[in-house]
Amino acid sequence: MTIISPADPAHCFSMESTHGKIRQNLSVGTFNAIDVVKLKEPRVRFLSLSCNSSKAPHSLGLERSFLGIRRGHKVIVAASPPEEAVIATEPLTKEDLVKYLASGCKAKEKWRIGTEHEKFGFEFGTLHPMKYEQIAELLNGISERFDWGKIMEGDKIIGLKQGKQSISLEPGGQFELSGAPLETLHQTCAEVNSHLYQVKAVAEEMGIGFLGIGFQPKWGLTGIPIMPKGRYDIMRNYMPKVGTLGLDMMFRTCTVQVNLDFSSEADMIRKFRAGLALQPIATAIFANSPFTEGKPNGYLSMRSQIWTDTDKNRTGMLPFVFDDSFGFEQYVDYALDVPMYFVYREKKYIDCTGLSFRDFMAGKLPCLPGEFPTLNDWENHLTTIFPEVRLKRYLEMRGADGGPWRRLCALPAFWVGLLYDEMSLQTVLDMTTDWTPEERQTLRNMVPKMGLMTPFRDGMLRDIAEDVVKLAKDGLERRGFKEVGFLKEVTEVVRTGVTPAEKLLELYNGKWGQSVDPVFEELLY
Repeated sequence: MTIISPADPAHCFSMESTHGKIRQNLSVGTFNAIDVVKLKEPRVRFLSLSCNSSKAPHSLGLERSFLGIRRGHKVIVAASPPEEAVIATEPLTKEDLVKYLASGCKAKEKWRIGTEHEKFGFEFGTLHPMKYEQIAELLNGISERFDWGKIMEGDKIIGLKQGKQSISLEPGGQFELSGAPLETLHQTCAEVNSHLYQVKAVAEEMGIGFLGIGFQPKWGLTGIPIMPKGRYDIMRNYMPKVGTLGLDMMFRTCTVQVNLDFSSEADMIRKFRAGLALQPIATAIFANSPFTEGKPNGYLSMRSQIWTDTDKNRTGMLPFVFDDSFGFEQYVDYALDVPMYFVYREKKYIDCTGLSFRDFMAGKLPCLPGEFPTLNDWENHLTTIFPEVRLKRYLEMRGADGGPWRRLCALPAFWVGLLYDEMSLQTVLDMTTDWTPEERQTLRNMVPKMGLMTPFRDGMLRDIAEDVVKLAKDGLERRGFKEVGFLKEVTEVVRTGVTPAEKLLELYNGKWGQSVDPVFEELLY
């Protein structure tokens, strides 16, 4: 695929991959950048991408850009939004898309842990959600005090970047940290604590606090501010066409997720299957969203329930992952059939909702006739797919509600212990191998309401959760980093069978006098 860079030749763009999102660094005037159009070798070629090859080039791993042309000591790459996209003059092939996913394969010693968590900002006095103007002040304050770079969309600040960490805004102003890929859970927890310290240092001076919960407990959709990001305008208009709860997902939910590596296609498949099978257990253990507009909503995880009627084309338990034929290619086929949201061109998001990425690859996209997608476009499209486990060049575990700081380190501990230890992973696969697609879907459907008390075969989900948490502990012990302590919160939930949501409901019906207002203090960061 030949690429043409519209970037100013006085700039060099280098794209770093964090486990949270693909980000860019901008180095201005550090050298005389090479105009990609003038390169003697203008074709971007794929090198060997065999996951099992010991000779796989490092430049195709997560540490560096996938789409790049090396020249001297610099790599010229396609920049991701909000920077300009490249222009493709030859169509991508399906093989290109498969190789993109395969390029995520990493040797075990290079596996890392990436954590993302969202939280609701609110005014201390009124409990109203933060307005964009307050968020902009907060972002600017963090940038100036703690040396973060600003991410702009037009003249609006929409995020921050520092090294391989970034802060971004979700549609309703949910404040998200996408953490760096880190080696141990101690580093992960230190990153979380550093982030919360910096945010609180600025926010408290503004009279702003942050709430760790999975669903906005007090305010309706009309009370939630809208962030000035072009992609969210497109999503907001499209969501009501494909489900009844998509706007609630956008504006009123918060999650915490962990992103993990794989060594080969076979390793990816095993981790994907284990992650999907056990995702309802994670949802139950971290269930923390029992209130809607000031009252109990009938669920322990309203956030999880909302995904069941957001957009069935891009959500769910992905039963095809358990087929014998599953691999990178089958996921590409699935993703190609997920309708598009947008394409980013000339600093604008172009509405392509409901259209086919397959047509885009053939140059037949109605909103961009004759234009072909780049891997940048493919990368962006993959971020608009929302299953319980998502594949990019790593795997994202997406089933947990947001929570207070003491639980933010517990989710990565849970999944690292299970998926980064061979004995625990194999035991999980053996344990779940005879679960039918219907059983897995039933768990997914029932857990948001019943949590660990969900019936399963001859017992309760809690019984399986106890075994699973034991496996996670054993896996962490074998890692040798003294990380088991991070599972304390999880262990207590499974031991008692009482989810965080049920504790909140007990407080609501008891000393809170059926008011949700105290939750803003109870779960304050």
